[in-house]
Amino acid sequence: MFKYYLVLLSNTMESVSLKLEPNFLNAIEKIMKKHNYMTKAEFIRESIRDKIRRLEEKEILDDKELISQIKISEKNAKKGRIKEFKY
Repeated sequence: MFKYYLVLLSNTMESVSLKLEPNFLNAIEKIMKKHNYMTKAEFIRESIRDKIRRLEEKEILDDKELISQIKISEKNAKKGRIKEFKY
């Protein structure tokens, strides 16, 4: 829970709005509960990081800087600190 509050207090994030179908949202909420996610934002951020990683691995890009920034973002999220993710 403490991590969640630190993330909310961070001014380094930009808001993004999206609409989801009710069935898709229900599926997300079930997965969140099963895997102990506290918020949809936390779940969506991690899902996006995972998707970026899979795309990068699939394309076998040698962009070490991008992969490094993703890893830093993941570490900071786990520690409850947020660092700007530059792409």
